[in-house]
Amino acid sequence: MVESLNSWANAITTTRILLAPLVFLAIPEDGTGSWWSFFLWFVLCSSDGIDGYIARRRGPTAVGAFLDPLADKVLVLGAMFTLVAHGIYWVVPVAIIAVRELAISGYRIVKSGRGVSVPASKLGKYKTVVQQFSVAFALFPLTALDATWTWTSLLWIAVVLTLVSGVQYLWYSQRPVGVAAAASAESVA
Repeated sequence: MVESLNSWANAITTTRILLAPLVFLAIPEDGTGSWWSFFLWFVLCSSDGIDGYIARRRGPTAVGAFLDPLADKVLVLGAMFTLVAHGIYWVVPVAIIAVRELAISGYRIVKSGRGVSVPASKLGKYKTVVQQFSVAFALFPLTALDATWTWTSLLWIAVVLTLVSGVQYLWYSQRPVGVAAAASAESVA
């Protein structure tokens, strides 16, 4: 791993974290959606793919491995809690997602302190994308009020993926090192 804080991928990830509050401020309180908040959301979520592409081409960094999932959590949970505060999202699914995200993040930190890597699984990546799409449809003016079933359905699908991927992380990390590494590589492939 390249140990550089000054990489393009890390700069994009850091910018995503710093700009996230603009999305939260742009979310309208009346639930009608907003082209501005949707555009900001789209740009910041798209930048996740861009920084990942750059990191894979140039080599990942330890800082990037920490910052990228942090940026995802800040962006997704911040937007979801803003939508809850505005009475758009129901608190229960968001609370389930938040508890899992915090628990698995803490678990990964503890495991890494013991020298055990708990890499992101393919299902975990799908979970993040579904969470992002749920928020996107809640912000998109054409679906915010007229097709609430889109973002509500995606939110509950995200809850299921969140729980299943959380169990998957715990399951793979409890297996013997050789078996866990093979299973983890299989899930990422």
